[in-house]
Amino acid sequence: MSFTPKHLEAIERAIARGEKTVRYSDRTVEYRSIDELLKARDEIRTSLSQAAGPRSRVVRLMHGGKGL
Repeated sequence: MSFTPKHLEAIERAIARGEKTVRYSDRTVEYRSIDELLKARDEIRTSLSQAAGPRSRVVRLMHGGKGL
């Protein structure tokens, strides 16, 4: 399934409120426990990070001399 940031927001909102029911645009999902919500949140985060591709690495070099 393709997840969006809105799916992640809905899951995190439910976790913060202690609810086990999550509503998406036209669907309602009821989870059995908060642990199941946490697993779903982790799965959505992983899916979103993989879809974004690898993170770019920035390397900054600093010089502390006087430049003489």
